[in-house]
Amino acid sequence: MGSSNISSLSACQEQNTEAWMLPSCNEYLCPLLPLRLLIPVTAVCLALLVLGVGGNVLTVVVTSYSRELRNTTSLYLGSLAVSDLLLLLLGLPLDLYRLWRPDRWVLGTMLCQVWHWSGEACAYCSILHLTALTAERYIAICFPLRAKLLVTQRRVKALLLVLWTVASLSAAPFLFLVGVQQVGNISSDGGFRRECGPTTYAQETGLLGTMLGVTTLYFVLPCLCLYILHGLIARELLRASKAHLGGASYRNHQQTLRMLVVLVLAFVICWLPFHIGRMIYINPTNSNMMYFSQYFNIFALQLFYLSASINPILYNFASKKYRAAIYKLLVTTKSTERASTITKETLVWKARTNHLLPGETKGI
Repeated sequence: MGSSNISSLSACQEQNTEAWMLPSCNEYLCPLLPLRLLIPVTAVCLALLVLGVGGNVLTVVVTSYSRELRNTTSLYLGSLAVSDLLLLLLGLPLDLYRLWRPDRWVLGTMLCQVWHWSGEACAYCSILHLTALTAERYIAICFPLRAKLLVTQRRVKALLLVLWTVASLSAAPFLFLVGVQQVGNISSDGGFRRECGPTTYAQETGLLGTMLGVTTLYFVLPCLCLYILHGLIARELLRASKAHLGGASYRNHQQTLRMLVVLVLAFVICWLPFHIGRMIYINPTNSNMMYFSQYFNIFALQLFYLSASINPILYNFASKKYRAAIYKLLVTTKSTERASTITKETLVWKARTNHLLPGETKGI
């Protein structure tokens, strides 16, 4: 979760109030950053929330109901959209709450633990989806005959269930590594400072660093796998001719590969700062490094949620089939309904003109 990267600087803030230019904490406000930075960051995050929720809901609807997109690739994209949607809805509002009230957590220990766990699980799920989809494309392009037997919608649905299960179980340790604990002394407003974050036990025993290392491996190893698979697919497409694969099949493979490359590049660009920020967070050397980590992780937080918001836009740019399905869903359906309404109104008008409406007679 993005919030895992936001370190607690309560003590440093008390000693460096002028440098931070933070307003004094009260019952309603205790921001982590100066307002001149926090307000634009909040505006960007809210824009990402609206964009991401709308786009991913549209993706789920299109991949579920469009006849043109009833294939195994659409199953992956629909499930990935669900993962991104959960990440935005469960994570972003609470991350914004933490930015405005970092040591005023009043939502309980269970919600704190579920928040961190769900964010990690959705993050793992996203990278597993991209890796599995790329592996399927590799089989379909390099071993087309075998793919017809192995890659079926029923098996893909079962694989997606496995991916969700593996991601959820892999993130389960965060249920025990985070919690709500008192930070520092009683604040100036008379309340206790309570923070949702890594427990003291997790930090002292090194379990937190171990788990964050596992999270980094979840990023590095799939990226390495994606690099190898894309290289093998590109080599096969360059070696194969259109006549060998068939014109339509060749174009479909190229379009799918182009979409995957765009998705993976966006994923790496958006997630790399997030994992760099985590390494800085667990290995601070001094207060200056803590300040740098604080600001760097705010930047990484926005990129983290950008990755969950931008995928539907990338589908639209990279896939003609997706654009056609969106157009058919949003434009053609409305045009059909409008034409149907006009036709009904025309028939009613003609019937009234000729006095042929049911139950009516001439002269009435």
